[in-house]
Amino acid sequence: MCQFIETIRIDSGEARNLTYHEQRLNDTRNHFWPGSHALQLADFLPPVPESGIHKLRIVYGQDGIEDVTCTPYLLRPIRSLALIQADDISYTYKSTDRQVLDRLFAQRGSCDDILIVRRHLLTDTSIANIALFDGKHWHTPQSPLLKGTKRAELLDKGILSERKIHVEDIPSYSTVRLFNAMIDWGELELPAVCLHSAFRTPHSPLQK
Repeated sequence: MCQFIETIRIDSGEARNLTYHEQRLNDTRNHFWPGSHALQLADFLPPVPESGIHKLRIVYGQDGIEDVTCTPYLLRPIRSLALIQADDISYTYKSTDRQVLDRLFAQRGSCDDILIVRRHLLTDTSIANIALFDGKHWHTPQSPLLKGTKRAELLDKGILSERKIHVEDIPSYSTVRLFNAMIDWGELELPAVCLHSAFRTPHSPLQK
């Protein structure tokens, strides 16, 4: 049975971006199981710590919420990204099955993480959406692997704009930011020159 997840940032006792998570959860359920009744995430939130940053992980499927856990969160530093080509990769929905991403991550070499390139266009890292700064504007890939909840919020606020970003466009940018539900905007960034430009191509087609 398919299982999917929502990972929610708990910041000093507050669940962040709950509306965006709830929308994605219900959209996913309606895609795979048309006619599924809408779930209200607030009904499933457990008591959470009143201080610090915690990761609330919600696993769900056809029958509704299946598991909820809350654990302390520590940001993993990322100082370099290896460009990995995977033209056939698909990760449109936030599934618990991350084997395809794990196999690509294993090819990172000495870099901290990967930046996946699909048909010459930048997409995501193994864990986060990205944005690049050209000196005036922040651009995020028009076709990411996964449309994250933080990405949706930043687009709605006009902080980001979508653009097709080719590998050849990287020198036009000075800074790369990584962000997701747990990594706040501006919390993790590195110079664009820290992108390792040598392509690493998977040995076999990778499809989810």
